[in-house]
Amino acid sequence: MPRPIIDTEECTGCGICVDNCDHDVLDIVQDKATVINEDACIACGDCMEECPMAAIVEIEED
Repeated sequence: MPRPIIDTEECTGCGICVDNCDHDVLDIVQDKATVINEDACIACGDCMEECPMAAIVEIEED
């Protein structure tokens, strides 16, 4: 199952990804988007699509 990875160098902490995640996977921690509940991620891609900084990618884990 893919999981989101946040590029903290690119993330501005705007919170758009958090607002667009219906599964409470992300939150803003110390002014950056952070994965707080990886197990809840359904790999819908909404966070990636809405991030204006393209700071989120999904990687496939074995």
